[in-house]
Amino acid sequence: MRERTDVVDTITMRWLEHGEGTPVVFVHGIPTSPELWRHVLPRVTGARCLAWEMVGYGQSIPAGRDRDISVARQAAYLDSWLRHLGIERPVLVGQDLGGGVAQILAARAPERVTGLVLTNSIGYDSWPIPSVMMMQRLAPGLRFAPDVALYPMFVALLRRGHDDRARAGESIGVHWRHYAAHGAARSLVRQVSALHVEDTLAVVDRLPELGLPARVVWGEADRFQKVSYGQRLADDLGTTLERIDGGRHFTPEDHPDRIAAAVDDLITTSG
Repeated sequence: MRERTDVVDTITMRWLEHGEGTPVVFVHGIPTSPELWRHVLPRVTGARCLAWEMVGYGQSIPAGRDRDISVARQAAYLDSWLRHLGIERPVLVGQDLGGGVAQILAARAPERVTGLVLTNSIGYDSWPIPSVMMMQRLAPGLRFAPDVALYPMFVALLRRGHDDRARAGESIGVHWRHYAAHGAARSLVRQVSALHVEDTLAVVDRLPELGLPARVVWGEADRFQKVSYGQRLADDLGTTLERIDGGRHFTPEDHPDRIAAAVDDLITTSG
């Protein structure tokens, strides 16, 4: 797996890349980074897999300062990056906020997308979740909190989102390091302050009209993005909801085989 960076419209953008073939672009959510997909990318066959880092997240946290890092704006950043790399009509795969980014880009320009794979994604009015709304309310004071005060909350959030305890521990180390390197409180406050439900509500009416091949895979025990929203997405996108029994929020880390299989299946049937 290769780590790559390039400057796109004055923004240094980072991504992980693996394999060759059909372009498949993976988009993470909060509070993660492209490494969310580290166990999925090697399992996808016959594809050029690119896990893109949202502006203002992961190693790109500094690039989010003084920039709009809303979900709707991330879709525009993603489109610019794809055009910069000359990638036409990729399959988009999204989890959490990344699923919202994928929906928005597909709704804005369905001709630019081959298909969608969504897993435990935001959508409709399913977000921000209560803990994020609390952080939004506390933002003025929270931004000055020491990292040591944020760490227990970060750990609790990730543990609640995993059904694989060992993978949860691994995930905490992988994703916290970016916050520790760039000021956890300031970075998290900047991220949550940019989250607005209007971004996904704006494209709700367009989802049933996309006519794109889609797969929706959901950890049905997710406490953050309820499985009922997964069913609604599947219905609107004209597909069947694939449920992961006992699965929680961070399915790409806990159940990479299931996500990779869904990507492989979409590539095969849409090719």
